[in-house]
Amino acid sequence: MITEDIERLIPQRAPILMVDRLTQVDGAEGKTEFTIKPDNIFLDDDRRLAEAGLIEHIAQSASAFAGYQALEAGATEPPIGYIGEVKKFHCYRRPQAGEVLHTTVTMGAEVGGVTLLTGATHVGDELVADTRMKISIEK
Repeated sequence: MITEDIERLIPQRAPILMVDRLTQVDGAEGKTEFTIKPDNIFLDDDRRLAEAGLIEHIAQSASAFAGYQALEAGATEPPIGYIGEVKKFHCYRRPQAGEVLHTTVTMGAEVGGVTLLTGATHVGDELVADTRMKISIEK
């Protein structure tokens, strides 16, 4: 388990912080977890996480993974990343406050400073969302 302070790994801060911990790094894959708090800014009126919140969580999971890699390589601050494109996003169920998201991001090829990644988010064994994204990470 990785016990790094998440704020060392990503530039986001409350109230938009959407990752609690980076739990594993293995090659091109990183795993995170996040407990949805009742005051989360992405909760809709029905107290469920909006699709935009799931996308932001997956993007921040990629950011945590990239931040970990950068710090391991000697950087003093985490890199800043930007979502360039969201492709094939599927929301199977919108999680609610109190649920814990477990997300796996897998970094693909980088071309011209743009990286293709896949992300899948589970609550327990249930897949709640998955996507492919193109992101740009400043190094």
